[in-house]
Amino acid sequence: MSGFTFKQFKVEHDSCAMKVSTDGILLGAWAYLKGANTLLDIGTGTGLLALMCKQRQPALSITAVEIDEAAYKQAQQNIASSPWPNITVKHTTIQAFKQAAPFDVVISNPPYFNRSLKGLSDARNTARHTDGLSFDELIHAYMRLSHEHSCFNVILPTTEAGLFIELAKQSGLYLNAHCQIKTTPSKAFSRSLMRFSLVNTLLELTSLCIKDENNRYSDDYIALCKAFYLKM
Repeated sequence: MSGFTFKQFKVEHDSCAMKVSTDGILLGAWAYLKGANTLLDIGTGTGLLALMCKQRQPALSITAVEIDEAAYKQAQQNIASSPWPNITVKHTTIQAFKQAAPFDVVISNPPYFNRSLKGLSDARNTARHTDGLSFDELIHAYMRLSHEHSCFNVILPTTEAGLFIELAKQSGLYLNAHCQIKTTPSKAFSRSLMRFSLVNTLLELTSLCIKDENNRYSDDYIALCKAFYLKM
């Protein structure tokens, strides 16, 4: 099967280095969108996050940015065949991207490998490694393209999340919400869903386990994602 069929849309990902993943689904379902009119998806890949956020809040004006040409074209196709063809997709680096009006929400499932060995695929390396988009550059892009009441939703592996939180703090951002993810009850936390902003609020700290002890989706994961999964 080349694609992933959700309840309201389908995502083809055969041309994308980064396929549809649980990370992306978690972030798209969890991201804070309340009160937002405009959203920027940095490194959209298949277009998954843009489509999930549009399903959740159809009035959102969404712009998605993608550096890889093949992924950009596939995101365009996925969006064109969805119920929301008015999502805008731009083929550019986020460093070069310009927008007159700041965005209310920024969302990203960013590259995070800093020192790991690279594979043979340039596209997959670009999608997975921070060479083309460092954490500092990602934070700077958010600061440049947002306003004082905007928020920034990100998912990262636990170790990289610690580094990202520190860099965000150095840039004047506050961690407003942090949901730690584990795959099963016996496993350690492996992912962090995070929301940042310039507003200093009490940290909302939560956790979520994807599967229960019987290897079935947990009640918490179902509650978060059931609007998207076809068979949930």
